[in-house]
Amino acid sequence: MAKLPTLIHKLPLWLFASALITAPACNAARLDTGDNEDDADMGMSEYRRDLAGTDLKKPRDRDAACASVKAEATLAKKPVDIIFVIDNSGSMSDEILAVQNNINKNFADIIGKSGLDYRVVMVTRHGKYNGSSNAICVEKPLSTVASCATPPTQPGINPGKFYHYSIQIESTDSFRRLLNSFGGSVKDEFNLAPMGWSQWVRSDAFKVFIEITDDRSDMTAAAFETALFALPGKQFGDATDRNYVWHSIIGLKENSPATKAWQPADPVQMGMCSGSAVYSNGVDYQNLSIATKGLRFPICQHASFDAVFNQVATGVISGTKVACDFPLPMPPPGQKVDLDSVTVDYTPMGMGTPMSFKQVPTLGACMPNSFYISGDRIHMCPEACAVVQKDTKAKVEVLFDCLSIIG
Repeated sequence: MAKLPTLIHKLPLWLFASALITAPACNAARLDTGDNEDDADMGMSEYRRDLAGTDLKKPRDRDAACASVKAEATLAKKPVDIIFVIDNSGSMSDEILAVQNNINKNFADIIGKSGLDYRVVMVTRHGKYNGSSNAICVEKPLSTVASCATPPTQPGINPGKFYHYSIQIESTDSFRRLLNSFGGSVKDEFNLAPMGWSQWVRSDAFKVFIEITDDRSDMTAAAFETALFALPGKQFGDATDRNYVWHSIIGLKENSPATKAWQPADPVQMGMCSGSAVYSNGVDYQNLSIATKGLRFPICQHASFDAVFNQVATGVISGTKVACDFPLPMPPPGQKVDLDSVTVDYTPMGMGTPMSFKQVPTLGACMPNSFYISGDRIHMCPEACAVVQKDTKAKVEVLFDCLSIIG
């Protein structure tokens, strides 16, 4: 039997594939069971055959399959939802103005240029930064507000990019207000999200919280996290596999230089920053940042929030995890993927000997180094996902056989 020509086929943007299709002695390559019952005897209404007409219901030698395809999967980063929670107490006007002045150029613009699919959700009061409100107004291009010199009555919701859940955050209640407003128990003052800010975050997105306050929390980090994990939808993961990070801009003492972030490996800082009036070093916020591998900055450096917000933006980009699911590759024209034949190879750091992940039927059957198929997507099991997410140069390939449907 003549050798079929090499076929190069195009896959979706998230997958790059070069497929080599050969058919050396296709019929001879199949392993026969010795069972010659035809499909009519077996009650089958449809034949499964390869390009050479071989009956594919019978066991076959995968390596000699008539249409063997390998596709390299590009592991894209997850979408990211960034939730700001900002203290509206009377001592926060200068800090709120600094956020207002930097959130576009020194934060959103940097994240946007990285290519991340992101959106921002504000959980804090909308309005003028000084006077009696100590609220915040966000301008274009992140929101739809042309100018915050005189803030409009309502925030400028920019669908798909910016949302503002306007509630008062007091000095010490950030944790509680976040939890109680998630499902709408605490309503935003304009009723823009009747079901709470939960209707603006995406189930498949990695969550980034940015706390900005000059005071302490009246709820412990451990109690907050337990309640966060228990929220409907389970969007924040669990203690063994968090799907969020917590960055803190709070009253802790400065690093050296003063705008340099305290890293997760740095201990809790017991001193308070100088240059502005602060009321606490925010130990519970620090504990949550350390636990989630977030960054910590001194709020006293509000005059240098351009540098601080640059670092936060960089931290958001670098800390976002890759997604551990991706679409099944597209087969060559006239064929379909033989789901039973799918295997996934992971090459550590993109070089060396690949490690084969085993296919299991469902998430519940997951084990180390395994994956499952649901609908038209391949999902790496949790342990395999954790391995790949830690590897910044991971190479993942999908191998599969093709079937032709005749009749």
